[in-house]
Amino acid sequence: MERATRQRHAIRAVMETAARPLLPTEILVAAQCAVPALGLATVYRNLKQLVEAGEIQPVELPGEPPRYELVSHRHHHHFHCTACNRVFDVHACPGDMRKMAPRGFTVESHELTLYGACSDCRHTAAGPGAGRQPTLPPRA
Repeated sequence: MERATRQRHAIRAVMETAARPLLPTEILVAAQCAVPALGLATVYRNLKQLVEAGEIQPVELPGEPPRYELVSHRHHHHFHCTACNRVFDVHACPGDMRKMAPRGFTVESHELTLYGACSDCRHTAAGPGAGRQPTLPPRA
C-alpha cells in the first residue's frame, strides 16, 4: 500500500467511528471535517487501496451502490433503512442455513439483509422532534 496520508487517516477514522457501512459520499462529508479540501476522487482512490490491502470490504446490496466497512467485524448481517437509505450492522445471525438449502446442496456462506425503518426514521414518522438527528447525512 502507498504511504499513509492525511486523507487516508481521515477516511479510516470516519470508518472506525461510524459503526456501520458507509457510502463513499458519506465518508467524504464526514472526512471533510478533518480535511476540508478532500474530494470524492481521492475517497474512491483510497477506498480501492484499502480494499486491496484487506483493511476494508465492500457491502453489496441488490440495486444499491457499494458501501464500505472495516474487515475486523465478525460474521454479521445488515439492516437497510428504506426511509433514509442508511445501512446498519446487525450483530446476530439465524445460524445454520444448511437446513434451508435444497437436498444435496452445500451451503458455503450466506448473507442476510433486513429492510424497514431505522429508529431515527421511525421516531421522525411518529412526530416532530421525536427522533434524534443522524450523525452522518443520508444519501443524497
